[in-house]
Amino acid sequence: MRQLTRIITTFLIAALFTVAVSAPAFAAEKKRFKLAWSIYVGWMPWGWASDQGIVKKWADKYNIEIEVVQFNDYIESINQYTVGAFDAVTATNMDTLAIPSAGGVDTTALIVGDFSNGNDAIILKNKTSLADIKGQPVNLVELSVSHYLLVRGLETIGLNERDVQVINTSDADMVAAYSTSDVTALVTWNPLVAEILAIPGANKVFDSSDIPGEIIDLTVVNSKTLTDNPAFGKALAGAWYETMQIMSSDSAAGKAARAAMGEASGTDLQGYENQLDATKMFFAAKDGVALATSSELPKTMDMVRGFLFEHGLLGDGAATADVVGIAFPDGQILGDKANVKFRFDTKYMQLAAEQKL
Repeated sequence: MRQLTRIITTFLIAALFTVAVSAPAFAAEKKRFKLAWSIYVGWMPWGWASDQGIVKKWADKYNIEIEVVQFNDYIESINQYTVGAFDAVTATNMDTLAIPSAGGVDTTALIVGDFSNGNDAIILKNKTSLADIKGQPVNLVELSVSHYLLVRGLETIGLNERDVQVINTSDADMVAAYSTSDVTALVTWNPLVAEILAIPGANKVFDSSDIPGEIIDLTVVNSKTLTDNPAFGKALAGAWYETMQIMSSDSAAGKAARAAMGEASGTDLQGYENQLDATKMFFAAKDGVALATSSELPKTMDMVRGFLFEHGLLGDGAATADVVGIAFPDGQILGDKANVKFRFDTKYMQLAAEQKL
């Protein structure tokens, strides 16, 4: 799940330092790479592509090896990427900025896969208006995309976090918590949203479709690894968009792919397709390029970094939200130009769009 737990721990910082001081000045070209992913509708294609041999097919094309590893703990997958145990990981735009980038790991968004378009939601018990949330305790995974969604929702009705009481609750406990009398409001993501909304009296009053394009799901890569090994980027992009072509098809193969992804994520074909309906998937590479080059993306990232800074997630020493530089495809940089650690790069998506991989 896409849960953000702060921050780079002392262990992680120490590990990062160890990696930094032990790395050679000029890294040799690599042949073996590792991608970490976790269960979420927009990232299920990586597991399926690995199982079907599609990842291996594209890795073989470029004479490299790519190991695809599933994590049950989303944050742990990002932590392992951050300390250098993995070359790539699936993560949201917010979590990428807050963990590896804020921790000093220069990271590139290689594939813009989708944005949440209803998968994340604010749910009230026996109330039907977002305004009814005022004064209520709100259960959510603190400092997660759910927390961000709450803040954005409150802003739309002239409220802020001081008008509610945030109760940190594990996603694993969310459904059980909702069944208790003490819990009257919560924020979570699918498939938990669907499960809770099936309970009488549960009402969705705000969701990520109300802030389209802000909760973005990415496949990110260590920038230096990508620069030194463009074959890795080409193989990942090739495997991803071949998978997109299959799973988006109305053919028997497409249906079978979606059914397998649904089963692997703990649901079935219908359940997975319902989640896809609440996700703006960029099945075509050109659509990922379009979001990455849109004038809205810098605005989105400005809001995201503002949330992170206000909650102390850009580092204890961060004096402003500018502490980490974010680079966009047109050359625009948001934040510190001397400390760019998050890059949106459309090169590999564009190669896929032009069928030049």
